[in-house]
This record gives sequence, C-alpha cells and structure tokens, in this order.
Amino acid sequence: MITGKKIGIYGGTFDPIHHAHLILARDAREMLGLEKLIFVPAATSPHKDSPAASAEMRLSILRAAIEGETGFAVDDCELRRAPPSYTIDTVEEIQQREAGSEIFYLIGEDNVAALASWHRFERLQNMVRFVVLDRTGAQTNHPYEVVHRKIDISATDIRKRIASGRSIRYLVPPAVEEIIRRNNLYREPVK
Repeated sequence: MITGKKIGIYGGTFDPIHHAHLILARDAREMLGLEKLIFVPAATSPHKDSPAASAEMRLSILRAAIEGETGFAVDDCELRRAPPSYTIDTVEEIQQREAGSEIFYLIGEDNVAALASWHRFERLQNMVRFVVLDRTGAQTNHPYEVVHRKIDISATDIRKRIASGRSIRYLVPPAVEEIIRRNNLYREPVK
C-alpha cells in the first residue's frame, strides 16, 4: 500500500561525488516531489571497474558533500554487504525500512542500455520507478522519466585532473576537495 511518501534512491560509485551528481539529485527531488533522496555508494558494481578510492573514503566524501542538505541522506547498506552490489538487494532493504513508500531509482543515462541485464531486473522494475539522469542533453529513446541538465562534469575527468596536478575547484564541493587533498586521493594516473 502506497502512503504517498516518495523516496528516491541514487546508487553509484561516487568516485568522487561531484556537483553534477548533486545538481541532478536536487533537480530530481524537486521534479518528482521526493521527501527524501538516499545516496547509496556501491561497494563493487557488477557493471563498472573497481572504484579508485576505498569504500570508507567514498562514504566519508559523500557524507561531507551532503552535510546540512535537507532531504538528502546516505545509506551504506551496499558497503556492509559482500560484493557485488546488486540494486535489487538495496531496494528490498530500503523498502523494508520505508514501508509503504513509492520508490524512485535514479540512474545515469549511461546505464540505460544495460538496465535489462541487471540482476533480477523483472522484479526490480516492478518495485521501483526508474528515473534517468541525463547530463548530455541528447535525445533519449527509452520509456523512463528523465531529468535533463547539460553538465559536463565527470568523476573520470576529476580523477585525471587530480593525477595531473590540476585544480578541481568548482567541480566538487569544498568539503570534498579538502578530503581528497588531505588524503592524497586520485594521485595515480587514470587508466
């Protein structure tokens, strides 16, 4: 039974989280009328390379990025489970805590093509409403609701900038930049 409470789940490696993630999350929250948006950092994604920063460090960076932001929360459930991180397990766990809520699952446009291959996808698509976060501004061809915002910021570019000694100011929140600097993260050249 849906009580009218709308919860968003935004999963990803967040390696590191940056302003494009946060801007699109805010847009989705406002557009969909979400009471709460939960960021869920993945331990190991079955569809992506292993993160460059440790799970603990990415969790710390994520918490710093959203500190004081009403309506944003972090859930470390995937970091506490043995990898790989399956979205269905996360949704089931959060759904138990948020009983009666309508769940919106936010994904990047780059994940749409592989979505049908996600673990237990048939069940998952019956549990959530997928919402695509599109930073490209390109035409989309899928049945999902889309949050469009042309923003050319990527975690890969941020890691490359750090490795080559260039500034990431204005690409990430100041608290995130400070943690990255203090812990000498992403200094290795990006593959």
